[in-house]
Amino acid sequence: MGKTTIIIICVFVILFIFVSIILIQIKHRKKKNILDAVDKLTLDKNLIISTSLVTELSKAEKLANNKKLQSEIDEWKNRYKSLEKEDMQLLTDKIVDIENLIYSKDYESASDLISTTEKDIFHVKAKAHKLLNDIKTLTESEERNREAITKLKSVYREVVFKYNKNKNDYNEVSVPIELQFENIDKLFSGFEVAINNSEYDEISKIVKVLDDMIKNMEIVIEEAPTILLMANVIIPKKMKDIKNVSEKMIRDGYNLEYLNIEYNINETEKKVNEIVDRLKVLNVQDSVFDLKTLLDYYESIYNDFENEKRSKRDYERSLININDRLVKVSGIIRNLYNEIDILKETYDLKDDDMKTIDDINKELIETKDSFKLINDRTLIKISPYSKLSEECGLISVRLTKLEENLESTLINLGSLKEDEKRARDQLFEIKTILKDARYKIKEYNLPTIPKKFYIELKEAYDGIKEINKELEKKPISIKTLNLRVDTARDLSLKLYATASSTIKEAKMAEAAIVYGNRYRSEYREIETGLISGTKAFNKGDYKTSLEIVLNSLDVVEPGVYKKIASKYE
Repeated sequence: MGKTTIIIICVFVILFIFVSIILIQIKHRKKKNILDAVDKLTLDKNLIISTSLVTELSKAEKLANNKKLQSEIDEWKNRYKSLEKEDMQLLTDKIVDIENLIYSKDYESASDLISTTEKDIFHVKAKAHKLLNDIKTLTESEERNREAITKLKSVYREVVFKYNKNKNDYNEVSVPIELQFENIDKLFSGFEVAINNSEYDEISKIVKVLDDMIKNMEIVIEEAPTILLMANVIIPKKMKDIKNVSEKMIRDGYNLEYLNIEYNINETEKKVNEIVDRLKVLNVQDSVFDLKTLLDYYESIYNDFENEKRSKRDYERSLININDRLVKVSGIIRNLYNEIDILKETYDLKDDDMKTIDDINKELIETKDSFKLINDRTLIKISPYSKLSEECGLISVRLTKLEENLESTLINLGSLKEDEKRARDQLFEIKTILKDARYKIKEYNLPTIPKKFYIELKEAYDGIKEINKELEKKPISIKTLNLRVDTARDLSLKLYATASSTIKEAKMAEAAIVYGNRYRSEYREIETGLISGTKAFNKGDYKTSLEIVLNSLDVVEPGVYKKIASKYE
C-alpha cells in the first residue's frame, strides 16, 4: 500500500468522524429544543388555572343572595370543573404523549404534537380568561359601578349648576328639566338601595340609565337656550321682515311667486313648533342644525330680493338698449331693401347675397317677436325680473350676431362701389402710365422706335378698352372688372418698362460706339464690330448693337461694359 493511499484513507476517516460529530450535535440540539418546548408547554398549562380565578369564584359564592344569581354562579362553577377535570387532563395527556415520543426518538411526530398542543393550550387559556372576566362582572360590580356613579354625580352637579345659573334662559322648558332632575336624583338614591341589597343586576341597569339621562341633560342644558332664542325670537323676526319686504316689492311690481314665501313661512312655523314640542320632552336631536338651516334659507331670501332689484335695473336698461338697436337695424335693412333694386341694376349681385339679406331680415323679425313677448310678460307681471333679465341677455346675444352679419353684408355691398371707384381711379392711373411711356420713348431722339413698343402700346390700349366696356355694362361684374383692371395695369407697366429699357440700351449702345471709335484705326476687328453695331443701331435693334460693340471692345479692353454701364445706373 502506497503512501498516497494511506493519506487518502486517513482523510476519509477524519471526514467521516467530523460529519458524524456534526450530525450528533444537530440531533442533540433538536432534542434539547423539543425538551425546552415541552417544559414551556407544561408551564403554560399550569398557569391556566390561576389563583385569581379560584379567588374570584370564591368571592362570587359569598355574594349569592337570590336564585338568579345563584344559578349564574353554579354555571361558572360547572365551567371551572370542566376546565379542571376535562381540558386540563387532556392537555396533561398530550404532554405525556410528547415525552413518550421523545424517549422513542421520534422527534418529527413530537414536533407536530407540540404545535397542536400549543393551539389547545391557547384555546383553554382563552376559556379560563373568559370565565374570569365573567366572574369579575359580579365581584367587581360594586367597585366599578361606585366609581361610575361618582363620575356621573360630578357631571350632574355641573349640569345642575349651569341650569340654576342661567335659569331664566330656559323658561318654557324649566318644568320638564326640573322633573328630569328629580328623576335623576331618585335613581341615585335607588343606586344606594341596590348596593345595600346587593342587587347587582339592578345596579348595572341603574348606572346605564343614569349615564344616558345625564348625557342627554348635558346636551339639553347646552342647546336649549339657543333653540328657544332661535325658535321664539330670531326666526319669527326674520319671517316677519321677509314677509314685509316681499309685500312691499310685490306692490312695487315685482313677481315673487317663484320664491313661495308664504308657503315656506307656514312650513317654517310648523317645523319650529315641532322642534319646541320635542324640546319640551327633552329631545334636542338635530334641533340646532334644523334651525340653522331655516335661518340660512331666510338669509338666502334676502339675496333673492337683492337679485330681483338688480335684475330689474338691468332689465330696464336692456329694454332701452335692445329697442334702440332694433330700431337702428330695422332702419338699415329698410334702406338696404330700398336700394337693392339700384344695386341689382348697377352690379351683378349673386343669389347668395340676396339670400343673406333675406335671412337677416327674417332673423330680425323673429328677434322682434321674442322681444315683444318679454314686454308683454312685463306688462301683465307674470315673470320675475331675474327671468326677464336673463331672457333679455339671450335677446342681446342674438341681436349682436344679427348686427355682425348685417355689418359683414354691408361691407360686402359697400365694397362693390369701392371696387368700381377704385377701377375708375386705376383706369386714370393706367392712362397716365401710357402717356408717360410715350413721352419717355420720345425723350431721346431714336433713329427708329422698335416694333415691340408699338405692339405693347396697342395691347395696353386694348386693355383700357376692355375696362371701359365693363364699366359701361349694366349690371357691372365686379369680378370681371377687377380682372380687366389688373390686366390693363400689367400691360401699361410692361410698356413703360419696355420704353425705359429701350432708351437705356440705345444710350449705352451709342456711348459704346463713340467710345470704340478711339480704337477703330488700330484694330480691324473693332472697326468691323462698330460697323455691324451701327447698322443694328440704325435699324432700332439697340440691344443687339450694344452686345456687338461691347464684345468687340472687350478684346482690347476687358471690363469695358462696367465702365459704360456705370454711367447709366
